[in-house]
Amino acid sequence: MSDTSVTVDRAGLWDAEALSDVAAATFPLACPPDATADDIEIFLAEALSGERFGEYLTDPDRTVLKAVADGEIVGYAMLHAGQPADPEVAAAVDLAPVVEISKMYVLPGHHGGGVSAALMRAALERARADGAAGLWLGVNQANERAQRFYAKHGFRRVGTKTFHVGNQLHDDYVIRLVFTPAA
Repeated sequence: MSDTSVTVDRAGLWDAEALSDVAAATFPLACPPDATADDIEIFLAEALSGERFGEYLTDPDRTVLKAVADGEIVGYAMLHAGQPADPEVAAAVDLAPVVEISKMYVLPGHHGGGVSAALMRAALERARADGAAGLWLGVNQANERAQRFYAKHGFRRVGTKTFHVGNQLHDDYVIRLVFTPAA
C-alpha cells in the first residue's frame, strides 16, 4: 500500500453504496470483543446502509470525506458540525463551534499505508476552514490502536460516554483536539 497514492476528497451521493460497503468491512473490526454479530448487523443496517449514507451525504451539517487508492474507496471519515446532543459530552468537549469526527475507518489492507493520516489531515483542514475551535470524537475504550492514532494527532481524553451497537451499550472515551489560534 505504501507506494500507492491516496487522494482524499469530499464524497458525493454517487458514493453512498461504496461507502456502505467500506463501512460493512471496517466497522466490525473497531467493535469491542464482546459485541455480538447480531448487534453489529443491526448497527450496520440502521446506521451504515447505502440509504443512510445517502442521508448523511445530503445533510448540510455533515461532511463525508473519502480516501481513494487505485480508483477504489479504501476509507472514509464523517464530520458532523454542531454541539454534542448529550449534555455530559457537551460539558466535557467545552468548545464552540466544534466538529465531531463521527466515523473514521480504513479497509484492513490499507492500514499502515498513510490512509488514516491523510483522512485526519483532511478532517483537520476542513474543520479549521469551517471555523471550528476544535474536534471531538468517541473511541471505544477497548480500541487501543485507535486511541494511539488519535493521541498521535493531538487528541486528549476529556470524558466518557456510551455508544449503542444494536442492543448493546459500550463504553467510549470522549477525546478532543483544540485548535491553537493562528499567530
